[in-house]
Amino acid sequence: MSSFWAPLAQLPAGVATDVRLTIVDDRLSSVETGTEPRRGDHRLAGLVLPGLADAHSHVFHRALRGRTNRGGGSFWRWREEMYAVAARLDPHSYLALARAAYAEMTLAGYTAVGEFHYLHHGPDGRRYADPNAMGRALIQAAAEAGLRLTLLDSCYFAGGLTGSGHRPAEGVQRRFTDTDVSGWAERVSALQPTQLLRIGAAVHSVRAVPRESLEAVAAVARERPLHLHLSEQRAENEAALEFYGCSPTELVHRSGLLGPDCTAVHATQLSGSDVGLLGRSGTSVCFCPTTERDLADGIGPARRLLRSGSPLVLGSDQHSMVDPFEELRGLEMHERLVSNERGRFSPAQLIEAATAAGYRSLGWPEGGRIVAGALADFVVVRTDTVRTTGSAPEEIIFAATSADVDQVVVGGETVVRNGVHRLGPVAPLLRDALEMLRPG
Repeated sequence: MSSFWAPLAQLPAGVATDVRLTIVDDRLSSVETGTEPRRGDHRLAGLVLPGLADAHSHVFHRALRGRTNRGGGSFWRWREEMYAVAARLDPHSYLALARAAYAEMTLAGYTAVGEFHYLHHGPDGRRYADPNAMGRALIQAAAEAGLRLTLLDSCYFAGGLTGSGHRPAEGVQRRFTDTDVSGWAERVSALQPTQLLRIGAAVHSVRAVPRESLEAVAAVARERPLHLHLSEQRAENEAALEFYGCSPTELVHRSGLLGPDCTAVHATQLSGSDVGLLGRSGTSVCFCPTTERDLADGIGPARRLLRSGSPLVLGSDQHSMVDPFEELRGLEMHERLVSNERGRFSPAQLIEAATAAGYRSLGWPEGGRIVAGALADFVVVRTDTVRTTGSAPEEIIFAATSADVDQVVVGGETVVRNGVHRLGPVAPLLRDALEMLRPG
């Protein structure tokens, strides 16, 4: 058993003072408020937040940060640069990059991540001797970085969608593809959960998975977290409408994918009927504000989705920035820009999206809260920095950045202490990993 004492903690009912947390194994066994610290308690310096979930990550995109902004262009031009990085990765370099990037994420305050994993096979599309070699690299990387992981292994069968139908995968896309749903399911079945790992599923998009495969994926993934990219770009909507006669949301609804175990990612280009389908089914929607503005995706109807019944969650996606506070602020600030109103979401709603709702979308419903019986995952944010000094505790999320994270605990284990990751300085890890991927 271990115990912690903090002057402030974000509990489900709001911020409480003088809070004592006790941990047995990987769970919070008790949460007491209005108490004095006791002998043996680890004293925490700041506000304790529940564990913060990054519900949508493509960890290898970290290699693109600060390298794709010359010359403008669109999402589709950016995608070609992303493909170039994907072509150079192997299990060894993937492990190095993922370990460093996951350490950066934990240092920033993330305690759980949903890795939307589609980089499966060798450069020519042939399977490695271990068909899950790339996925196992991610699993090892997260374990070494101390990050709770849901591996969202992604189906990817086609190279795109036009009004005439699906195109075959070509070039680097062959690294992403499995033969069919049964081949994908057989490969994924070899991966087993652990204390810090859960195995989920993903449909890359309606561009990459034809309609005849969607129902089969839904059947295989039943009662597991199932994520999919949905209506990130207008071009996807136009192609689906021309070929299938309906929107991507209608297509996945008819195929049985939507529901409480499903999370739609981005959803920036939705119609009113799409919003209704997602809300009535209880499908979560993951917004990634720093990526959606970086790639010029647009601003999705977040408030309308929440009001219609869709829980909102947050992700970092392409790691153009790794800061959970920037993502949750982005959700609110984007709404302010399109509505000309402030306070579109309350601080409690933003924290819910960044914590408990994110954990639920990743298959960890027992996480993201500071209550007895919950997973012992929490983050300590200093209240005395140049950014946070003077902020009301309930509103510190509007002032803090990742630089204000002082301590991170995952499953009762301290991963970050005094702003230092247990692996040591993270920047050299990133530098060394990125050097492995630079063109010769």
